[in-house]
Amino acid sequence: MLFNWFNARAADQCGAELARFFMERMPIDTQKNEKKFAAKTSELLTKLSLRLNQFKSSNRLNFYTKAKLANSFKWALKDAGYDAKYVDDLTEWLVKQL
Repeated sequence: MLFNWFNARAADQCGAELARFFMERMPIDTQKNEKKFAAKTSELLTKLSLRLNQFKSSNRLNFYTKAKLANSFKWALKDAGYDAKYVDDLTEWLVKQL
């Protein structure tokens, strides 16, 4: 029972999948000063929130699994080349959704 607490494979995969979902819809070269950027980002965050809520409804998340999910999300975006400040802000948003 205790070892299940440390089983974060599903959370790790979810974080990576959420990052892929984000990267497909918001390429790195998207101009942040674009007029439609805020609307596009808001719509995308709503979709990410829905996906995250679906995952949370079928998986019990503890402190460790939440951290693994957020870490997987953050490093997938950083490794893809997104701006570090932007990634930190997105990860902070994600953690608040958890």
